Amino acid sequence: MNICVFLSAADLDDRYTRPAREFAELLGRGGHTLVWGGSESGLMKVVADGVQESGGRLVGVSVDFMAAQARTDADEMVIARDLAERKALLLEKADAVVIMVGGMGTLDEATEILELKKHGRHDKPVVLLNTAGFYDGLRLQFQRMEDEGFLPLPLTDLVFFAKDGVGALAYLEEWSGIQ
Repeated sequence: MNICVFLSAADLDDRYTRPAREFAELLGRGGHTLVWGGSESGLMKVVADGVQESGGRLVGVSVDFMAAQARTDADEMVIARDLAERKALLLEKADAVVIMVGGMGTLDEATEILELKKHGRHDKPVVLLNTAGFYDGLRLQFQRMEDEGFLPLPLTDLVFFAKDGVGALAYLEEWSGIQ
């Protein structure tokens, strides 16, 4: 399965890097392909290293103004013109999406992917990996949106919240029919 992962390119402490590394190793050992922003820094590097060292493939989609930070040993690397094209290519190359901890860019990617799903522009599963409760506030906001009628379909049809990488991958493999 080609799994797009949106996540931070920042260097983060162990409470985020350790679970990210564990999830990456699960992906690699499972024979999955990581589709990611292509960066060779921060949490993006941790996950790419873990997938690659565990036997998985790497498909990166960097963007022109950040191409100098792109990983050089990925199995495939595409350089997009801008961030909009990058997001479209990431989604196009993926069978599923996992959103890990991140900043404004990750939040932008998450909301766009969910908005596209809400409008039926894709039907791929989306998982928010809620490491260390990072997305607890967002989960509450989404629940409020559903409760107050802002979502045209149930929240569970849009996104699955996983507390760890094992739960995230189990959900995706069940969705895809992998045993």
